[in-house]
Amino acid sequence: MGNDTQPAEFMLTGFSMMRELQKVLFAPCLALYLLMIAGNVSIVTMISFDSRLHTPMYFFLCNFSVAEMLVTSTVVPRMLVGLMAERDNIPFGECLAQFYFYFSLGTTAFLFMAVMSIDRYVAICHPLHYSTILTNHVCLQLAFGAWGTSFFSMIPPAALRARLSFCHSNQIDHFFCDNAPLLKLSCSDTRLIELLDFLLAVVLVLGSFTVTVASYAAIIFTIMRIPSATGRQKAFSTCASHFTVVVIGYGTTIFIYVRPNKNYSTDLNKMVALLTSIVTPFLSPFIFTLRNEKVKEVFRDWLGHLRSL
Repeated sequence: MGNDTQPAEFMLTGFSMMRELQKVLFAPCLALYLLMIAGNVSIVTMISFDSRLHTPMYFFLCNFSVAEMLVTSTVVPRMLVGLMAERDNIPFGECLAQFYFYFSLGTTAFLFMAVMSIDRYVAICHPLHYSTILTNHVCLQLAFGAWGTSFFSMIPPAALRARLSFCHSNQIDHFFCDNAPLLKLSCSDTRLIELLDFLLAVVLVLGSFTVTVASYAAIIFTIMRIPSATGRQKAFSTCASHFTVVVIGYGTTIFIYVRPNKNYSTDLNKMVALLTSIVTPFLSPFIFTLRNEKVKEVFRDWLGHLRSL
């Protein structure tokens, strides 16, 4: 598998099926991206500086928000440039870097979804032992584990792609260096890479999804046994925001990536990838804020302080 036929750069074709609408997409996509950044920065700032949010639940939410901002920022700024430009060329090395960070950070976000579900499981199913189980040390271990696992697991796929030969074309039929469109251009044998991709998706995405679903199943079973209707409503309210983000995030990602056969509609996957890359991260901070009474309380207090300045 030589590397003597690697192009100096690729050309991202973007939304070629709707070329006349590309400039129309620019304004809403830019607005969603800026609102996503503002929402997540607000969450990270409140959690970092307000002692009322210095608990494991909000510590993990802070990490999740950082991962969401970073993974979106690996794709959306270049996509916005491509929407306005006649040609969107990306150097080979930058393309590999975008692939690596997009999937590393995306995996990090999913692992933190699983960690947050475990946090809610301990809080609701074992409330008396919550502070002894999720100590500061354990929380740090879980956080470093999520970040480290994601970044180390993506090194082999990125390294294998760096050794591929490309002789078909240099046009990537996507708005970023996504997995399948990149492999489609290679004239090398990609079966090992495709198998590794599938196994990683099963272990990391479906594995974390299984942990998340199992945690929420146990939570629901415990909530249904709470005798007080007020207690049940409070417990459901605490978990509803997490579960909403889980359904949206995992649903779109499993649709695109957790399949061994990559022969599918590229145009459809581009639209789903747009949803995953910008719409879902835009919704996440608002879902967490609107469904969480403690965050809303802190947010109102901060607004009150700002107005009094």
